[in-house]
Amino acid sequence: MGNVITLARLQFAVTTVYHFFFVPLTIGLALLLAIMESFYVKTKDEKYKHMTKFWGKLFLINFAMGVVTGLVQEFQFGMNWSNYSRYVGDIFGVPLAIEALLAFFLESTFLGIWIFGWDKVSKKIHLASIWIVALSTMLSAFWILTANSFMHEPVGYVINNGRAELDSFSKVLGNSHLWVQFPHTIFAAMATGGFFVLGISAYHLAKKNKEEWVKSSLKIGIVTALISTILVAGAGDAQGKYLVKHLPMKMAAAEALWDSKDPAPLSIVSIVDEKNKKNTFEIAIPKLLSFMSYNSFSGKVEGLNDIQARYEKQYGAGNYIPPVTLSFYTFRAMVGSGVMMLLLALLAVFFYKKGKIEDKKGFLKILTIAIVLPYIANSTGWILTESSRTPWIVFGLLKLDQAISPTVSASYVLTSLIVFTLLYSILMVIDVILMFKFAKESPLKVEAGKSEAKGNKEGSLWI
Repeated sequence: MGNVITLARLQFAVTTVYHFFFVPLTIGLALLLAIMESFYVKTKDEKYKHMTKFWGKLFLINFAMGVVTGLVQEFQFGMNWSNYSRYVGDIFGVPLAIEALLAFFLESTFLGIWIFGWDKVSKKIHLASIWIVALSTMLSAFWILTANSFMHEPVGYVINNGRAELDSFSKVLGNSHLWVQFPHTIFAAMATGGFFVLGISAYHLAKKNKEEWVKSSLKIGIVTALISTILVAGAGDAQGKYLVKHLPMKMAAAEALWDSKDPAPLSIVSIVDEKNKKNTFEIAIPKLLSFMSYNSFSGKVEGLNDIQARYEKQYGAGNYIPPVTLSFYTFRAMVGSGVMMLLLALLAVFFYKKGKIEDKKGFLKILTIAIVLPYIANSTGWILTESSRTPWIVFGLLKLDQAISPTVSASYVLTSLIVFTLLYSILMVIDVILMFKFAKESPLKVEAGKSEAKGNKEGSLWI
């Protein structure tokens, strides 16, 4: 049973992380496309139309990959986690159904209008379609996170005939965990879109492409990157304070804090000995964790050992401590990437204000490489969020070993894991090749080369 659980969790982790490469960029870039086209409709400046079409092509590649990689996600609940589906399907299935039937259908329908509607519908209707797409991507994230937040803090349910049933949909929507998780996710998506636009614009500037659409894209990327990283930091701070109070085990694991302390230090680097439940080496800043938790240099932060003892009394015998080393270092990878993004955004603003950014070829190359930073932050943040809930799949209600399908075999899961990993790896390679190919092109050159067939190809975004 242990091997089956490990393999099933690994399979879900692999497919989810692959899928989550594409989701934040879809959300962030859709919003930027809506802003760019708004500038075009308002100013009638053709450079904004060129920008919208250029970034729109990259958006479509990313969107298509996101749909393909997301198709298998929900099937795993029935195949590998059937006991979970039986136990909470009455609740968990509701937001997922709304996401598919409302948000995704709305997003897909108006995306079709936007793709094929250039010069076929009025500018205002075309603009409205991309705004609906942008808002629908956020709405889709909202419903997914509604389901996910129930797994972290179950509310609005009753236990009936050995399963959780929906009792109050308003409580599910009002889940306090959702309202700290959702802003953090959306702001992170904005940061992903901002650094994507900033990095590719910097690439073009480094290649001496100084067309107006490049300069305007760079400016939009800089502004978005700066604002979004500040918002992510603020939302992350609020979420951290929330976890200290409501889900202390997650925060204690993220900080590798074994014993409760007042004031509590913030560990920068630790060598974690999970077997003996201690850190064999640690570099920490005194009192800083208490300050981050309570805005005060005094305040008790519960440790893993104390929470474990409390959970044993509450839930019975068992190990309630999640994988501490994984939680500790994924948290630092997420925060470290965020700090680097903020510093780069501030430097970009500084050089742009000085009018020197076009001459900083080395810095422009760094900005191009920095496209990977939000992906690192998003992936490690998601791993931290889910792994630090162990051993629960629904906190306080259902453990992982109770949620696995009773008839699934380790060989079956291993085979599907290998197949999914290979297929997703191939898709990722294709995505990178396509992105790199089209990111290097200038929309002005593309349009000039296809001006003869304007009526046919411009209407379909050159596809």
